[in-house]
Amino acid sequence: MKRRVLCVVAMLIAGVSAVPAAAQDGLALAQRFGALEAIRSISLSPDGTKIAYVTPHPTVGTAVYVADLTTGAPPVRIIASASKDEQIYWCGWPTAARLVCRVHVEFDLAGRWISVGRAYALNADGSDAKLLTAVNGKQLGIDSTGGRVLDWDVAGKPGAVLMSRFFVQETRAGSIMAEQRQGLGVEEVDTVTLKRRNVESPRSDAREYITDGHGTVRIMGAMGSNPDGYLNEYQSYFYRKSGSREWLPLSTVKLQDGYVGGVSGFDPQAVDSIKNVVYGFDDNNGYAALFSIALDGTQTRQLLVGRDDVDVDGLVRIGRSNRVVGASYATEKRVVEYFDPDLKKLAGALSRSLPGRPAIGFVDASSDENKLLMVAASDVDPGRYYLFDKTTRQLGEVLPVRPELAGITLAPMKPVTYPAADGTQVPGYLTLPPGSSGKGLPAIVMPHGGPGSRDEWGFDWLVQFYAQRGYAVLQPNFRGSTGYGSAWYRKNGFQSWRDAIGDVNDAGRWLVAQGIAAPDKLAIVGWSYGGYAALQSQVLDPDLYKAVVAIAPVTDLERLRAESRGWSNFYLMDRYIGRGPHVRDGSPAQNVAAIRAPVLLFHGDRDQNVNIDHARMMAERLRGAGKPVELVEFPGLAHSLTDAAARTRLLSESDAFLRKTLGLPAN
Repeated sequence: MKRRVLCVVAMLIAGVSAVPAAAQDGLALAQRFGALEAIRSISLSPDGTKIAYVTPHPTVGTAVYVADLTTGAPPVRIIASASKDEQIYWCGWPTAARLVCRVHVEFDLAGRWISVGRAYALNADGSDAKLLTAVNGKQLGIDSTGGRVLDWDVAGKPGAVLMSRFFVQETRAGSIMAEQRQGLGVEEVDTVTLKRRNVESPRSDAREYITDGHGTVRIMGAMGSNPDGYLNEYQSYFYRKSGSREWLPLSTVKLQDGYVGGVSGFDPQAVDSIKNVVYGFDDNNGYAALFSIALDGTQTRQLLVGRDDVDVDGLVRIGRSNRVVGASYATEKRVVEYFDPDLKKLAGALSRSLPGRPAIGFVDASSDENKLLMVAASDVDPGRYYLFDKTTRQLGEVLPVRPELAGITLAPMKPVTYPAADGTQVPGYLTLPPGSSGKGLPAIVMPHGGPGSRDEWGFDWLVQFYAQRGYAVLQPNFRGSTGYGSAWYRKNGFQSWRDAIGDVNDAGRWLVAQGIAAPDKLAIVGWSYGGYAALQSQVLDPDLYKAVVAIAPVTDLERLRAESRGWSNFYLMDRYIGRGPHVRDGSPAQNVAAIRAPVLLFHGDRDQNVNIDHARMMAERLRGAGKPVELVEFPGLAHSLTDAAARTRLLSESDAFLRKTLGLPAN
């Protein structure tokens, strides 16, 4: 298998030095690790000759570049967002000459920041840009979704796409033709002329449509509301037999306290038109598994991939029709089980040809699937995009994911288990500083966000920065994490906070018991739920961690519940948080008297996931109790702090805070 370089993006890698990490100070490292990924999203044209990718822009937020893979010419910037309030998320190809790009715009709605999506079509050179999302000044409400592309190939209609559309009622003033329908529907849209054809009439209870990948809607998901207008906890799915327009019942899914890994009821994901089946996840003895159900009226059900130790939670798809080719799950590392024998063989060969990047993911494909756009990465490599040509058997490098980290030796991530207080073995990942003895180190326990999530083996910019700065980092998949079945998930990390935080604290005790962490140099750092866990760890054991860093943390469960009141998901959030003593006992802001370690908080003031008032309340109450605390606010930024300067500051100042608090050299 030959390898060659297809194109070099000089503008992305220019000026990146290969200075060893040990020779750089904390700020220089923070700048390199705080830099955003060079590629936010990437796609391959139907003929396999061009790529379009979205990349961070130093002044306006994001920009789209198109590169011709046949000439090797420098990529051309075809469009950029107008400001940092406007972000381009991805672009796809309806034809080899036309793109559809999705843009999100943030604005303040009655004191609350929301994000509104919009879809645009434009030529590959940036010309003839048009708004695909159907909007006008007569609408009586806001369609925040802007429509989602369901199919890129509509048979016999080049340039047309199938899009969902949320219909909003319009005022009749001055017109008798105003739109009075409302709800989610589907339209066929010509990306050049903007001609629209209704495919599925809007329904007020519709929440989702799934197509066969070739322009035909086969599945609909519907969710009703209670008398107050709040969504209920059940979503019903319906299907159509081939060639029919009649909706038949398929399944009902109960949202189990937010646990998406082990849903109760068949949760459809994709349709295979050739096999005439729908793929989806359902519970299988307490673990999520992948099933197929026949759409011929018999509803014959087949278990395709199931495990008795972890959830099967990923569907592997490829090509313009999003053909299902396998399923994935994470044990110590993520594993893919391919249904397509040729693709399985190819994935193995590609992984062997890139021994330093064993994690292979197929990103996109040409129409005939002879050219495959893929990404290869590992724990010590952020990843690189490649193009593989099946015809010539050539593998060519396209773009690096994080060029700023070139020349830095990253730290391996090792899967470990440690005992909880009750003897349960808790899985996690340990990363040691490159070249260290692994003993007597300053150490960080880093619980993940969610809580409906889990950590996996692979590159992590936060972990790698701290490892470069000399810290051992342990990421625990505590009880309350997803991926390990419903019994492990408990009732989620808020209602079952004592189990979750107990496991997080036992991670710190294990680091000390193993001699990895010096007892007086143990800290905890977390983001989102991880920030909540970092603060709440003090409530159970205020002497364990000597420093706490919490980024965008939930600090009060009752406040979290109240923030969703008036929104359609309030009933779901209310059930997710639950009622009882755990609401107060599990809220760090209600238990500041127990906190002894110095606290450093970071939060963006446009956070739509966790309002910045959580951090402000926490800081105010800690100060009122005479506790050492500092709050760093990032104006104009949301939950993920997607800004290189902000991330650089977060890394640099958290490192300085930890060094000062733990008594480490301030280099």
